[in-house]
Amino acid sequence: MIKPMSRLADSFWRAAAYCLHPRVIGLSLLPLIVSAALAFGLGYFFWEAAVAGVRATMESWSLIDGMLKWLDSLGASSFRTVLAPIIVLAMAVPALVVLSLLLVALLMTPSMVDLVAQRRFAGLERKRGAGFVASLSWSLGHTVLCVVLLIASLPFWLIPPLALILPPLIWGWLGYRVFTFDVLAEHASGPERRRLIGEHRMPLLVLGLATGYLGAAPAAIWALGALTIAFAPVLILVSVWLYTLVFAFSSLWFAHYALAALQEMRRADTAADRAPDPVMDALPANYATAPPRIVDDVEEVDDRQDPAPAPAPRIENKPSPL
Repeated sequence: MIKPMSRLADSFWRAAAYCLHPRVIGLSLLPLIVSAALAFGLGYFFWEAAVAGVRATMESWSLIDGMLKWLDSLGASSFRTVLAPIIVLAMAVPALVVLSLLLVALLMTPSMVDLVAQRRFAGLERKRGAGFVASLSWSLGHTVLCVVLLIASLPFWLIPPLALILPPLIWGWLGYRVFTFDVLAEHASGPERRRLIGEHRMPLLVLGLATGYLGAAPAAIWALGALTIAFAPVLILVSVWLYTLVFAFSSLWFAHYALAALQEMRRADTAADRAPDPVMDALPANYATAPPRIVDDVEEVDDRQDPAPAPAPRIENKPSPL
């Protein structure tokens, strides 16, 4: 577990440095323009209707209407005026978060992954385990599920501790699922992606949780009370830019971690599945007899190979009897 945590820290600093790259800064403008235009368009056409609908719903609930009348008796009648717009803005913030994450995943992540691969993992093979349609389907499916979870958890947001825990957890889970898939879509095959996610599930969940809390941080600019209504157009633009920046950094963080883990996994597989060497593998593990000894002394070799001939019999010189 220590090594994945150290890789998380290394990937964090690398992602922070890549956020200053001109290409990343230029890419961040596209999700900003799209999400800001969509937010202003929806606000222009549906703001008044949404505020009126929320106000009518509150007045139809006897408990809330009684509480508002009690506040009016205390001289806090202005609270009735600002409560409905604040609720509309509070409901719009999660939608902005999900929209920004989805736009970053679709419009920025592929280009940023390519940038990281070119500069750091140039030799990493691209197996193209998923295309654009698969990434879009995966992102949209998990986004819909995230929205359902957010809506289902709204009653628990009234409990102060859960309001600080549940939304970041949901957004972190969405970032973990979406960014991991998109980062590995180009370089990893389907089996490799599933295996890597299974082996690195806990570090990736930690990374996703950090992403969720980073994504919740820009929501603090809406904690200005009634001033949020007066400065809503500017705050929407600032919040969209902050969300885009946060999720762009998160995408780079996932890219550095996941591609490094994929490269290490392939190296381990290559070392485990080494092709046999026909020359070295043909040699016996040990010898039945001692190997021949190489002798440098030429005379010793000659004596061993060609022994000296036996001496000829000696003929004695005796006088002949004849």
